[in-house]
Amino acid sequence: MHRPLIEAARAEDAAAVTALWRACGLTRPWNDPEADFALAAGGTSSVVLVARGADGVEGSVMVGFDGHRGWVYYLAVSPGARRGGLGRALMAAAEDWLRARGAPKIQLMVREDNHEAIGFYERLGLERQKVVTLGRFLKDDA
Repeated sequence: MHRPLIEAARAEDAAAVTALWRACGLTRPWNDPEADFALAAGGTSSVVLVARGADGVEGSVMVGFDGHRGWVYYLAVSPGARRGGLGRALMAAAEDWLRARGAPKIQLMVREDNHEAIGFYERLGLERQKVVTLGRFLKDDA
């Protein structure tokens, strides 16, 4: 497969990328995808990578390295561009970005009922980890 051009998103890509995330069902009411994009794209330890096609942004992935593990979020491929290897290419680009920063491991979270995504990642060689994810929103702390 020919690997498409994948590059860091620019500020002017924010609307197209967040629209793609919404079209792919990756957003939730309690998350602010515009803020997520801005934080990742403006950080030194994170990036939003995009794959551009004839119609603009056809795929994206958010990648970050916390100094211990590499993390992948918001992997999205436009419904019209699926099944052509673009998701695989975006994951390879995310892994390359993390390797270049010395990340020893890549991790991601998938909602447990998203069987299609789980199958995709398993086909790429990712394995289920025996961990429980815990969290809370800090913005609500006073």
